[in-house]
Formats: sequence, structure tokens, C-alpha cells
Amino acid sequence: MAQEDQKSVLKPEAAKASIRLDRKHPLAIRWMHWINFPVLFTMIWSGLLIYWNVSDNAYQYPHRVYRIGIGNFTLFRFFPDWFYNALQMPYHVTQGLGYHFFFMWIFAINGIAYVLYTWLSGEWRFLLPERRSLKDAIQVTLVDLHIRKGLPPQKKYNGAQRIAYTSVIVMGAGMLLTGLAIYKPTSAHWLTQLLGGYEMARWLHFWLTMSLLGFFGVHVMQVILAGWNNFRSMVSGLEVQPVEATSLEAERKSRS
Repeated sequence: MAQEDQKSVLKPEAAKASIRLDRKHPLAIRWMHWINFPVLFTMIWSGLLIYWNVSDNAYQYPHRVYRIGIGNFTLFRFFPDWFYNALQMPYHVTQGLGYHFFFMWIFAINGIAYVLYTWLSGEWRFLLPERRSLKDAIQVTLVDLHIRKGLPPQKKYNGAQRIAYTSVIVMGAGMLLTGLAIYKPTSAHWLTQLLGGYEMARWLHFWLTMSLLGFFGVHVMQVILAGWNNFRSMVSGLEVQPVEATSLEAERKSRS
């Protein structure tokens, strides 16, 4: 009897897993995410070539849209000469237009495909802001700024991400519409007029682009802060989670 008790004491317990793999991002979402990266980079680069051409002699035109100022007074201009000269970009407007309009169609097709996929697959349930998203977004922001501690319950996307990612979709649609209004102010005159005229369409297009650049900067910073696990999930689709964390599969089932 003593020998049996000794054997039971010495018998090693089965190792318990402390982590698991969760399926986070579907393949289609990952493809469309990474396609957008070079497309948006090329469109912004080609847009700078176009803006250089229409920004020449800026201070002679107080109605210009690529500046911050009132009347004839300009506080800041996008973009000053030294910016283009440093990048060796001046006066390639034809090249800029060609690239911009070509990649515009890829951006449009990819964006429409993304919206359709999220709608048909049900992924929109994770993406659209909820009733408490604004409150969660404020809490997440305060934690990121080290003003307070304690994140809200973590799901696939928190409140700040839901608001940000939905806003990007709206901005993308706005960039397409304002871009078409500038590109075809005669053929699409109804759209140009609906947006407040040609100058207003230019103003909206420019500041939507600036907003997108702001989002991109914050997005990259947040990915870096979140670490390799977050980045890996957008490459492989899988995310490493502690066993006790809420399962993404359970969240999917609860929203289906």
C-alpha cells in the first residue's frame, strides 16, 4: 500500500497548455489590407506630384486650398518648395496624373470588394461601432496616454479601433467621390456641384488625404506598441492568446 502511494506521488502530472491559437483575420481581409498598402503609397506619392504643379506661385492665389490661412494671409502652405526640392519631385505632373488615375481604379475595386466581403461574411459585426464604443475609445486613449490604467474588456476590436476603422472606410469613399469630382468636373458636374463646387471638392480631397495620413501614422505606432503577435495575426491570420482570454470563436458565434 505504501509503495502504491509512493508511485502516485512520483507520477508527473500532464502538462497544461497556457496559450492557444485564435483565428483572427480571414484570408480575404488580409489580402485586401496588404494590397492597400502599396496602392495608397503610390497614390499619395503621385498626388504630391500633382499638388506641386497646382501649388506653384502659391502666394499669388489667396483662394488656394493647400494652405492654412485667412484671405491673403498664409500661415502655412502645403507643401513648401524645400519639401519638393529635397525629394527631387518638381514638375512631373503628367507622370503623377498617370499613376494617380491608374491606381485609383485598383483602390476603388479593392475598397468595394472589402465592403462587400465584410457585409456578406458578417465581419461587419466586429467592425461597426457599438453603443459603448465611444466610452471604450476614451478609456483606451487614456490608457495609451498613461493617464489611467485598466482597459475595457478586450474583443477582436476595441471601441477605438471600431471607430477608427469605420472612419477609414468613410474617408476612402470620400476620397473616391471627391477625386472623381476633380477628375471629371464636367462629365460628373452633378457630383462636383453636390460637393460644393470644384474648389470645395479639392479642399475636401486634400484634407481627407491628410486625415488618412494621420490615421496611418497612428496605426503604425499602435501596431509597433502592440508587438509582434498583433502584426503576425495580419500575416498568418492567427493570434496567440492566453488560455483564459475570451475566445474569438465564441465572439463570432455570439454575433452570428
